[in-house]
Amino acid sequence: MMKKVYTDCCPEFNVEKWDNKEYNWDNKLFMKETIPTFFHIPFPPMIGQKMAKMYEMAVAADVNIPDVTDALVLFHDPSSFKSEIFYAVTKEVEGANNVSLSGNYIARVFEGPYNAVPKFIKQMNTYLSETGKVAKDYYIHYSYCPKCAKKFGKNYMIIFAEV
Repeated sequence: MMKKVYTDCCPEFNVEKWDNKEYNWDNKLFMKETIPTFFHIPFPPMIGQKMAKMYEMAVAADVNIPDVTDALVLFHDPSSFKSEIFYAVTKEVEGANNVSLSGNYIARVFEGPYNAVPKFIKQMNTYLSETGKVAKDYYIHYSYCPKCAKKFGKNYMIIFAEV
């Protein structure tokens, strides 16, 4: 039996599916990789290499999220010089750095350039304060690579605030 593989680069993003949603993750599984950054700016070839590695491992282990529009790749910057990439999977992958995230997360969708993330985080903080919540940390899902953002004419990202 042949595996169904998504052949387009990035699936079309559905804002309503993710915007203003709350998630309670209980050991949500991910593969994790790290890449160096320079003041939060990643080195583009490194992202592609790490993403390709995780994708290939997920396909080989048959652990990709079944509906590609539900798939999450989260970016987290613990410092100005390091970014973590979390690739959601359905079960642990042998040979991968398997991790899980647990907690409550508020998701909001933003549209704009990648360098607008600090502005979007401020907007997220304002939103959270209006609801009586405070973010402990942030994870960001970029819905499109630069090529697909150009193709679709939008550049959406989901900011997941751990509250």
